[in-house]
Amino acid sequence: MDTMKYAQRIIEELQRSISQLDEEEAERMAELLLQSNKVFVAGAGRSGLMGRAFAMRLMHVGKEAYVVGETVTPGIEPGDVLVLGSGSGETKGLISMAEKAKGVGAEVIAVTIAPNSTVGRLASYVVKLPGSPKDQASGGYSTIQPMASLFEQTMLVFYDAVILRMMEKTGQTTKQMFGKHANLE
Repeated sequence: MDTMKYAQRIIEELQRSISQLDEEEAERMAELLLQSNKVFVAGAGRSGLMGRAFAMRLMHVGKEAYVVGETVTPGIEPGDVLVLGSGSGETKGLISMAEKAKGVGAEVIAVTIAPNSTVGRLASYVVKLPGSPKDQASGGYSTIQPMASLFEQTMLVFYDAVILRMMEKTGQTTKQMFGKHANLE
């Protein structure tokens, strides 16, 4: 199969995956983020990279947003939200973050394949994304892509859709958001 046929298959898989998202879960997440004070985002590996992209857009939409682990990240407090992206929901560092956030009275949103995972059970809200875990032998979702690529792609599209919903609810435009874009480069 040539590269463009692979690209087409990836798009088909992504369309199938997106069609399975739960609108109610997405709406609840957008609303919670809008009501929050600060938003903290974390994930491991490629899921973490999708989270970093989400944190940037949250800042563009006017939220005080941080990536957990950065040197300028403040402490989490009641009224804040921690968004954890994890396919398995069993990443030890993310479990620890969820426990700490809950311990101080912050809300936790798990974006995961596995709502019944440790992170999913610790979370105040769960958004279930379809996809395959890294070890595809243990998942029931078929994909031509390696490891958890489909989950990570779905996560990025989902995060961008949440941003669009937040923009709609707050009456923001792309032009307004561009005004918050980095301009020191």
